[in-house]
Amino acid sequence: MLQSPAPLPAWTGLPIVLIGLMGAGKSTVGRRLAVRMRLPFVDADTEIETAAGMTITEMFARFGEAHFRDGERRVIQRLINGEPRVIATGGGAFMNDETRALILESAIAIWLDASPDVLVERVKRRDNRPLLRQGDPLEVLRGLAEIRNPVYAQAPIRVVSQAAPHDATVNAILKELGL
Repeated sequence: MLQSPAPLPAWTGLPIVLIGLMGAGKSTVGRRLAVRMRLPFVDADTEIETAAGMTITEMFARFGEAHFRDGERRVIQRLINGEPRVIATGGGAFMNDETRALILESAIAIWLDASPDVLVERVKRRDNRPLLRQGDPLEVLRGLAEIRNPVYAQAPIRVVSQAAPHDATVNAILKELGL
């Protein structure tokens, strides 16, 4: 006799934090998800740039990645304040132990998982990715996926972001949230 699958957990109102590699669709999907859920949307990278008064590229160049990650953690901590909202993070945010613990304890982390081939098609349109200036974008993304995907896998929800309309990803997230 087949057992019915376990019911999906209903969304409890915690902030929703989208994680994943650059180009996975965190900002674009996040905006659409927020509209569908009637929640505010916040892009952590935009908040970091506003707080610092410079672009992320400038921060990397002037102060290095460690300084940027510290500021990123503080901004995300401010954004995860218990109010329902959708937050898009930068690709490396979840790699920081303190930031990851904060997200896992105080929000619902959703990993938007996309293959490096899909990612490179998306990120080649813009030249604002400091880590992609270190070599061939496909090879850089493959290397990042190898290192980061096992950490991203700690998120309680994983949604595959494919070369499809963003609304397909939004629908998959809503299903995972039980909505």
